[in-house]
Amino acid sequence: MSGDLEVSALAINVTIPEELRWTDTRRGQEFRLTTLNVRLLPDGHLAVKAYGRPVDGGRGAYVSFPVPDEPALAALVAEAAGKAGRLWAAHRGLDRPRA
Repeated sequence: MSGDLEVSALAINVTIPEELRWTDTRRGQEFRLTTLNVRLLPDGHLAVKAYGRPVDGGRGAYVSFPVPDEPALAALVAEAAGKAGRLWAAHRGLDRPRA
């Protein structure tokens, strides 16, 4: 079976440390970016988007933004991907409720 097994998505969410957070604007509304979504692409490269909420609060949409080309953010993504890989490799199987 493992030869035919297709995994269609590998993604992690990473909280952006406070000192690395930034703001960006979409349609005249300012957003504070607090989370990265990192995806492992089929060719082994990583893709990343930042997500945040409106600075002014309210029920604004959770909107994605490109991640700036900053060494500290690239290091965060690489570290998070490595940690996720180690966690996946060390999984202990399904957590089945005990009767």
